[in-house]
Amino acid sequence: VLSPLHLRNLHSFAATMRIQSNGSNGNPKGIGRRRGTPPRGGKTFPDQKMILVLAAVAATIFASGLMLGTHTLGSPQVSDTSAASSVSQTSLNNEHSSPLVAATSRIAASDVQRLIMESAAAEAFEEEERRQEEEALKHGDKKLALHLRGALVPGDPNYNPHHHIDDTLDVDDPLNSNQEIVGGEEKQENMIENMHHQFAQALDHEKHVIDSAVKNGVTKLKETAAEVAKKVALRGAITKDETAKNLPNYPYMRTLVPKDHDFTKYKPLGGNRFIEYLEGDSPYAMTDSLREQSDNLARSRRVHVVNAMKHVWKNYKEYAFGMDELHPISKEGTANWGGMGTTLVDALDTLWLMGMKDEFWEARDWVRDHLSHDKVGDVSGFETTIRSLGGLLSAYDLSGDKVFLEKADDLGAKLFKAYNTPSGLPKGSVNLKTGRAHNMNWNGNAYIVAEAATQQIEYRYLAKATGKEDYAKKSEKVFDILDKITPEDGLLFEKLKDGGENGATFITASKSSFGAMGDSAYEYMIKLYVQGGRKEEMYRKMWDKAMNGVHEQLLQKSTPNGLTYIADRLNGGRLDHKMDHLACFMGGSLALGAYTDSSGIDSSRAKRDLKTAKALTYTCYQMYARTQTGISPEFVKFSGGNDFIVPSSAPFYILRPEVVEA
Repeated sequence: VLSPLHLRNLHSFAATMRIQSNGSNGNPKGIGRRRGTPPRGGKTFPDQKMILVLAAVAATIFASGLMLGTHTLGSPQVSDTSAASSVSQTSLNNEHSSPLVAATSRIAASDVQRLIMESAAAEAFEEEERRQEEEALKHGDKKLALHLRGALVPGDPNYNPHHHIDDTLDVDDPLNSNQEIVGGEEKQENMIENMHHQFAQALDHEKHVIDSAVKNGVTKLKETAAEVAKKVALRGAITKDETAKNLPNYPYMRTLVPKDHDFTKYKPLGGNRFIEYLEGDSPYAMTDSLREQSDNLARSRRVHVVNAMKHVWKNYKEYAFGMDELHPISKEGTANWGGMGTTLVDALDTLWLMGMKDEFWEARDWVRDHLSHDKVGDVSGFETTIRSLGGLLSAYDLSGDKVFLEKADDLGAKLFKAYNTPSGLPKGSVNLKTGRAHNMNWNGNAYIVAEAATQQIEYRYLAKATGKEDYAKKSEKVFDILDKITPEDGLLFEKLKDGGENGATFITASKSSFGAMGDSAYEYMIKLYVQGGRKEEMYRKMWDKAMNGVHEQLLQKSTPNGLTYIADRLNGGRLDHKMDHLACFMGGSLALGAYTDSSGIDSSRAKRDLKTAKALTYTCYQMYARTQTGISPEFVKFSGGNDFIVPSSAPFYILRPEVVEA
């Protein structure tokens, strides 16, 4: 707006600002002959020089700020109009305008531009006055020339109080003769002195006005730029693609849940809702305001999650404290997990995270005074590792209390005897009292891939905490074995046969599944990679190879709605179109893999995996939403005319966490 202006325009700009403050309502006639410009004699007051320089410098800075700001901060990817609340919607004609562009558009239409336009009009009027004055002199009409010069004294019917003669007299000026100045020499000197004083006052006022205008303009620009930068930083979670699509905001935000909400009256709302998420797309933009609303909603729900835990813990403490399980209907406790306080130990980290510290320390006292593994018989090595050993290590990691590490080391040493095999694969069951281990008869004494490959995270942490490296080395050997025998498609068979010192072989007559007996082997691939600081490439390569196999062979779409699911592969390559609740862990694991992809989240592989993660989690949500209770069955079969059915052997739920985690 300002860059094309010449210095002469800036002079008139300063004059216009002063006239505006004097109440001339922008009338160009009121500006007067060359007001604010150097007189013909080339002389000028120091104050006048100063204000002209200030005006020029200020305008240059202001123009540079506008141009630089527009080009450097005016990114078309940022279109959050809330960054500059003063910007009118009418100025945002371009949907890709940044807040700073919008702000400068508003400035261009502001008083500054209006004053500049009026200044230009004043310049034109002055030029016309100059031309008429010269014509009057040519015809000898000095009175008319003096009137055009604005030198008539009060009392003259043509006197204009807003006009002044030049502040110094040019001896070469044909109008500069004492006898032609009405009122005589003394009156002329007094008039000039008075005008000099008035002009000096006007200059002071003009300096203040310009300084304030420039200061306010720069301040507003800085505030706008800072607001834009803040918005850009907060929008880091939103991809450029999502922003460029100009997506609508999320429309389903719920009201906060009251603290006295009665969940016993809950009625499932049914499935087939939120269908726009079916394909794994992100159909809505998440703004900072919506993100804050979402967090507040989650906090209001969190109150009830904690209340549920308090309810359960109160009854566990009353009826089964220190026992493995509480039976809620009979209100009895049982020790069918070896009598190791399995519920209590598995809940330690939950108590800590929920802020239930009194309950946590009370449970710690039980662990310290009563927990013993010396008389425990046969237990599942896998189940005991993820629940009891993992529970003790998590409690130690959170609280730093050595009691938990001591008990974990004791349990780990007893469980670890299952690794004393020819190949190094751990047996499925181990007697903590005697140290004898064996595989299950019902499984033909084979090793189960999920059990053997779902202990390493716990043992690696135990090794680090205790300094006993064998915990890590022996458990990690399982993945060394699997890496050597994994097929090219990356898909693991669920059963293994011990091959002695040569390792192991897959029993290829078994199936490949992301449900029971296969699931967590894949989960630990990606989590071991993350646990090791993303430096152990073997785990990452195994994971990526397996995910390629999933997309090429197992990923399916249901009929008629096209729900995404992962089928099981049977002997001979046939697909069994069922999916366990257990397989829903893949929603979370695929997302974790995408965000830790060495090629970046914008790589084609990461985008593929994240899209599948979202689509798969939507299917798992439907497994809940479509039931009469709102709770998912153990598995579903994808057949029939409504995507999936619940088989007669599957309508039960045993506290599976996979969908909540995903």
